[in-house]
Amino acid sequence: MAELFSQGGYAFYVWSSYGMGLILLLVELVQLRNRHRTILARLGRLMRMQAGRGNK
Repeated sequence: MAELFSQGGYAFYVWSSYGMGLILLLVELVQLRNRHRTILARLGRLMRMQAGRGNK
C-alpha cells in the first residue's frame, strides 16, 4: 500500500497531476452549468419579448 502512495519516488508529481486534473474537471463542470443557466435565461427573455410583440 505504501508503494501505491510513494509511486516510486515520484509521488508529488503523480498525485499533484491527479489533483490538478480533478480540479480542472470540477472547474469545467461549474462553467458548463453557468453557461447552461445563462442560455436558459436568455431564451426565456427572448420568448417573453416575442410574446410581448404578439400582443401589439
